[in-house]
Amino acid sequence: MSAPHPMAQAAQQPPAPYANRWIAMFVLLMASFMNMIDVTIVNVALPSLQKGLQATESAIEWIVAGYIMAFALGLLPFGRYGDIAGKKRMFLIGVASFTIASALCGLAVNVEMLIVARIIQGIAGAIMTPQVLAIAQTMFPANERAQAFSLFGLTAGLASVAGPVTGGFLIDANLFGLEWRPIFLINIPIGIAAVIAGRRLIPDIKGNPSLSNDWVGIGIAALAIFCLIFPLVEGRGFGWPVWCFAMMLAFLPLAIAFVLWERRQKSVGGAELLPTALMANSNYLFGAAATMVFFSAMPGYFLVLAVFLQGGYNLSPLQSGLTTLGFPVGVLLASAITGRLGGRYPRQRMVFGAAMLIGSILLLRHIVSGIGEEIIKSDFILPMIIGGIGTGFAIAPMFQMVLASVPPKDTGSGSGALQAIQQMGGAFGVAIISEIFFSGIGRNLATGLSQHEAFKTALETSLWYNIACYVIVAGSVLFLKASQSAGIQHAAPPME
Repeated sequence: MSAPHPMAQAAQQPPAPYANRWIAMFVLLMASFMNMIDVTIVNVALPSLQKGLQATESAIEWIVAGYIMAFALGLLPFGRYGDIAGKKRMFLIGVASFTIASALCGLAVNVEMLIVARIIQGIAGAIMTPQVLAIAQTMFPANERAQAFSLFGLTAGLASVAGPVTGGFLIDANLFGLEWRPIFLINIPIGIAAVIAGRRLIPDIKGNPSLSNDWVGIGIAALAIFCLIFPLVEGRGFGWPVWCFAMMLAFLPLAIAFVLWERRQKSVGGAELLPTALMANSNYLFGAAATMVFFSAMPGYFLVLAVFLQGGYNLSPLQSGLTTLGFPVGVLLASAITGRLGGRYPRQRMVFGAAMLIGSILLLRHIVSGIGEEIIKSDFILPMIIGGIGTGFAIAPMFQMVLASVPPKDTGSGSGALQAIQQMGGAFGVAIISEIFFSGIGRNLATGLSQHEAFKTALETSLWYNIACYVIVAGSVLFLKASQSAGIQHAAPPME
């Protein structure tokens, strides 16, 4: 038997890993962190924003809602544009736009200007975010992807609590008499550094100009997401009128229309916003559903906890943020462990993470039930650390398994859809948990309970939603593939 030709041997070899992949990953995570922390940092500053800009409650709501809406609506089409124009190019455009929008937020002279700037921030975040996961997926060889994806868990966990801490510190410090403005202006040096480093360090992952965008699909998807997100964000402020429920019900036929349109596009060879192969991929669908449920619990959890600490027990924004510092410590510990595990035991790690989160919530409920007239901040350390460990264990294998079967040419669309689903879950969870919490406070006060007791009982009740979510996430592993799928083994697109 003759030996293989040297040229044939070389062709069989997988492409060499990108040399600067880990430092390039740091740039991606830096930009991603800037985007994620911006969501939580604003919540702490809302009272200062309302006072400084003399804004109405409705305007203050739109400072938050405008960002969420623009971000969720832009993820799918801009994820596809990454596949078409090149992921690095879209990432740098997104980071630069986000930095400019942050400057506009910090320089806003009235609330209307701030709302518009926040909408631009949301669009910029939607341009940037899908490219982060897609670039990471293609930069690393299969045996390093689990470790790389574990860093997303660390970043998400740190951002979820660093926002309130950083926001509280900046507001209390009142740097140069700027009051709330530094919470936006701090993004400027970070964004500039990310653009400069990204141009140099992130590989040029070639796009496919032969692809085109599905404008009808974009319109249907945008309308469907709008019908779900808008009433969830604004419903409570309007007193949940009938039109809110009508809009949410309209989401289902619009979602069906989107699926039918994408199938039609597939049959005629047209552009697909979300490839039908993904919608037919049970692993991707079940994983996306689990992701939506998981992320519906966390944003609302930290929102009501911050209100409980500040509104119920009069802690300052900084004190409130410091009370939850155990969470990023737990995430850091979990990331150190999961990084050593690589891609092993993903299903077991998801179940363990969900179980730790359930234990964290149950322990927190027990601690809250025993609080008297004053909060002992050290009592929150243990449940926060346990919750952080659970989050760090669950997120990495979840993203890894969801994207495992997505081919490289569709990573932009797949990750964009996953991020959109995550945002819909977050908005849904914030609406549900907030409704349980705030309506509970009203009922409790009406029955004659003290302020402390009213807030305590409302928080304990709202936390049952989190427990239910994590039980569902633990059960979802029965429908997910534990092994590495072919999609994660594909050779990466050409890099320059």
